[in-house]
Amino acid sequence: MTTFSELNLAPKVLKAVEDAGYETPTPIQEGAIPPALEGRDVLGIAQTGTGKTASFTLPMITMLARGRARARMPRSLVLCPTRELAAQVAENFDTYAKYVKLTKALLIGGVSFGEQTKLIDRGVDVLIATPGRLLDHFERGKLLLTGVQIMVVDEADRMLDMGFIPDIERIFSFTPFTRQTLFFSATMAPEIERITNTFLSNPARIEVARQATAAENIAQEVVLFKPSRRDRAASEKRKLLRAIIDAEGEKLTNGIIFCNRKTDVDIVAKSLKKYGYDAAPIHGDLDQSQRTRTLDGFRNGELKLLIASDVAARGLDVPSVSHVINYDVPGHAEDYVHRIGRTGRAGRDGKAIMICEPRDEKNLAAVEALIKKDIPRAPNPLTGTVAPDAAPAAAGDDAGDRPRPAKSKSSRPARKKKAAPRPEQQPAPQGEAAASPAPSAEPSAQPAPEPSREPSPEPAREKRPAREAAKDSAKDKPKSQRGRGRRDDRKVVGMGDHMPSFIAKSFSDRSSG
Repeated sequence: MTTFSELNLAPKVLKAVEDAGYETPTPIQEGAIPPALEGRDVLGIAQTGTGKTASFTLPMITMLARGRARARMPRSLVLCPTRELAAQVAENFDTYAKYVKLTKALLIGGVSFGEQTKLIDRGVDVLIATPGRLLDHFERGKLLLTGVQIMVVDEADRMLDMGFIPDIERIFSFTPFTRQTLFFSATMAPEIERITNTFLSNPARIEVARQATAAENIAQEVVLFKPSRRDRAASEKRKLLRAIIDAEGEKLTNGIIFCNRKTDVDIVAKSLKKYGYDAAPIHGDLDQSQRTRTLDGFRNGELKLLIASDVAARGLDVPSVSHVINYDVPGHAEDYVHRIGRTGRAGRDGKAIMICEPRDEKNLAAVEALIKKDIPRAPNPLTGTVAPDAAPAAAGDDAGDRPRPAKSKSSRPARKKKAAPRPEQQPAPQGEAAASPAPSAEPSAQPAPEPSREPSPEPAREKRPAREAAKDSAKDKPKSQRGRGRRDDRKVVGMGDHMPSFIAKSFSDRSSG
């Protein structure tokens, strides 16, 4: 078994690692640290929660320990997609560089430019930034990237999802060609593959796990949910969420609940607070100070449930998260891997529960296709039963719908077969039945001729007094309304007392035919 002492790290770095309580490196650390110390470009692919951050911070600290920073010219650059991930990387540098005199600056949004500019002016060895804020400083002339020796792109696939790839390409153009590049990601999309081929020179590729796989120590479940009515879907889904939390009981020491939309984050957090749960929201629209307070409270154990958007799916390193609940099935299957990677970290056991509505069946199928594993179906804690599988349920409904038209088609010929032999089965000694077989073909056609002749005079006898009453009432109306009344009377009375004979004839013909 390899130990950190065998990876040629600086003695002061090894001492800091020992103080942190680590003895053996993870597979990604064991594979990435040696080539990074040799000065080679590195392409690291590993599932989230496997220690990718230490894979580049430890060799960077060892190499940067020799040298001195100059004003406005950082010696190394770490790009992160979110503020939380950038802050997490900064904490790792503080942990592992406490015995080494290195300076760092954190450039993220939500913080004043003045404080960040002061740090850059003094000169920093390590610059940790999000792409947007880094370009803001660069365009203001407060920053030069010509002195960057080591450049790190962390969570590159998340950069692609958030639309940062054009910014990354632009930032690469500002750095020296002779730089060392370390590229880390949990998944490797074709667009990211193109970036690595463009900006990495003969990289050492370390892939310690199959792309987009979840850790084996995370128990995964999905609860299939079908609302009773469309207008009640949201409230019933929140009720199901509360039932899932209650069903886990004491096993749920703390958890992260992921929602696809920021509005749902606020709604779910407000609902849980209303019912007495210790919950707080975090998403990109909140102030950085509020996001920091919320995360600190969650890490310190003061907050039990963190309701988050995908902004917290990356960079949130809380080793003791017991549960991750996906309130929505993520729209991108890769996000599922990153979400559930917040639990089961550092070899601990974790549990991931997901709620799936009928509209999320395709996304659920995409997740299972990505991880190449069927997620076990869990019983609904409200009903105690397991709903039919999402995809099989849809197929079953279709299959159940198919026999219905087949059955109706088969029933139509059956009625025709029964109706066809009736004229043959009926005795036809009488001349009328033999002369007119059409009325005998339908049972309702026999009494039709008599009612069709009798009703014709009856409406006339009933309409006559009604018409006379209308005339009498019209005399009492003003002249301006008499014409209107006569027109209404004509509409009601119809043709009057005399009905043409051809109409009666047409009725009798239709009934007889």
